[in-house]
Amino acid sequence: MLKKILLGTSLLLLVACGEGKTRSELVKLQGSDTILNTSQSIAEEFMKENKDAKIAVTGGGSGTGIAAKLNNTVNIAMASRSIKEKELKKAKEIGINLEEIVLGFDGITVITNHDNKLKNLDKATLGKVFSGEITNWNKIGRDDAEIIVLSRDSSSGTHSYFKNAIVRSGNKKSDKEYGKQTLYMPSNQAILQEVKNNRYAIGYIGMGYMEDSVNALSVDNIAPSFKNVADKSYPIAREVYWYVDADRKGDEAKLVEFALSPKGQAIVKKEGFVPAK
Repeated sequence: MLKKILLGTSLLLLVACGEGKTRSELVKLQGSDTILNTSQSIAEEFMKENKDAKIAVTGGGSGTGIAAKLNNTVNIAMASRSIKEKELKKAKEIGINLEEIVLGFDGITVITNHDNKLKNLDKATLGKVFSGEITNWNKIGRDDAEIIVLSRDSSSGTHSYFKNAIVRSGNKKSDKEYGKQTLYMPSNQAILQEVKNNRYAIGYIGMGYMEDSVNALSVDNIAPSFKNVADKSYPIAREVYWYVDADRKGDEAKLVEFALSPKGQAIVKKEGFVPAK
């Protein structure tokens, strides 16, 4: 699958405007870098069919997108985690009636360098690696070398989801954090490149970013495949979302409808994720 390398939170302003037509209001999307490419592709295809539409797609992480939605600066927040109770409470307090749209499903993919022949880790061991309890590859049968642990930064929904599911083993009462030596990266692509170039690195990315330049680990002997994410047998599968106005109108409403249509869901699949429908 062709990949678009998106650095940081660069603004992708996508405009299609027919001559002599009244210009539509700009529809803004912001948030999860995991589904940034997918949302961009949906927007591009939508504008091919709606020549007067204008859509701006920006990354920055799930937390950034949801915050922008609560500040009324965007129409749609893209997220790779579900909205937090405190965020939902704030939305209600300021009169924003949100609807959660499941755009598709993602299998968070744990990756290692091609020179690392490790094939599988169980969830408990994986949690110890990312919490800093296991710091040397020789503890899990590999070389005597420090494990270089890579994580997304704290604005990322994937960061939050992985911490809760793996570092804290799904225990809501746990206060475990990523290990002190963890290196925090700004994007899926940054983690991919670092793992590709460092034989002792381990990190995680959205399955839509996976490519042959790195190895994908099985978790509990279950591979992060399309089939295993679709049937929910893969242990780190999760929904990816758009948070939108329940009373949306105009191009915002049409874009959401398009994203959930067979054509929109085909784009979700093409970008490497499992369609919601």
